[in-house]
Amino acid sequence: MLGRLCIFSRQLSTRRAPQSGFVGRGLEEFFDSNQRLPISRDQTGRAWSASELRQKSWEDLQKLWYVVLKERNVLASQLEETRRLTIPSKFFSNKNRIIKCKKSMARIKTVLNERRLAWEEAQKAVPPQQ
Repeated sequence: MLGRLCIFSRQLSTRRAPQSGFVGRGLEEFFDSNQRLPISRDQTGRAWSASELRQKSWEDLQKLWYVVLKERNVLASQLEETRRLTIPSKFFSNKNRIIKCKKSMARIKTVLNERRLAWEEAQKAVPPQQ
């Protein structure tokens, strides 16, 4: 009876079969190096400038968007962990990194909007074909 139930439950499962090349990850994606809080302050770079982003392709901008989004989520997880553990902000602060992520994301949106507007203008300039 139990064997039939297991077979039946496998048939009802909505889970997909694991895809080749796909590595399933859990909550550790939201933490740097599988640590809840960083041990030391890492040197970080600057935010992306709009002129640099204008030189990127659509695919590169999309990839960069998700990299920055993942970084923002990691920082948000760390911030929530400090609140949960009631760690004073003077001991742990990533405000500069959060600001850099927000600036980069806003600039990516700006560049994509500029491209959209340029495409719409180009479509207006071309007469419709019959």
